[in-house]
Amino acid sequence: QVVNKAAYMVVGIDLEGQKDVLGIWIGENESAKFWLTVLNELKRRGVEDILITCVDNLKGFSEAIAACYPKSDIQKCVVHQIRNSLKYVSYKDYKAVTAALKPIYKASTEEAALEALDKFEEAWGSKYPLVVRSWRGNWDELATFFRYAPEMRRLMYTTNLIEGYHRQLRKVTKGKSIFPTDESLTKMLYLATMEVTKRWTMRVQNWGQILSQLLIYFPERIEQYIL
Repeated sequence: QVVNKAAYMVVGIDLEGQKDVLGIWIGENESAKFWLTVLNELKRRGVEDILITCVDNLKGFSEAIAACYPKSDIQKCVVHQIRNSLKYVSYKDYKAVTAALKPIYKASTEEAALEALDKFEEAWGSKYPLVVRSWRGNWDELATFFRYAPEMRRLMYTTNLIEGYHRQLRKVTKGKSIFPTDESLTKMLYLATMEVTKRWTMRVQNWGQILSQLLIYFPERIEQYIL
């Protein structure tokens, strides 16, 4: 019997501006219960606080974060939101719809973004109401990055950081789609991860400026660790 499972990874950036893989989990389905198990494990292993959590649109993840790290700001990945939106769009409208969505997430303020969303709804709402409903339904967690400066926004509004890591893992797993046990898959992913993270020697770009801003946003949560 073949059981379909997925591998999930958490990548973090610490207060030194260094990124690292915090864990790899194998699961059959996405649920708040599964994510709560993941987050509780991170907490037990010493992740005391998460300032901002950037997530794909995974079912139950936001609820689990709110339960385990209630102070964390949640940012849903805009790129994943666009991909999910295009599922409802006719292929001939792909380019036009993608172009019409761009002013929303490229806006300088949340107010301007909402105006762009209104314009999108005027142009495409009658043809693709599910797209509009999805953006409005997820808006609170899609718009989080508008609170922050441009340097931080680039880190937040997509999960590019982990997407690049995933591409490296797929290079070693693409030739083997079936694994006899969860442990065998985890071992392969772990060994590949060790090779990938050897190259993660540089701090995140503009980290000094980003940390200065984080100190203003979250002074009481950061100062105890760096001052």
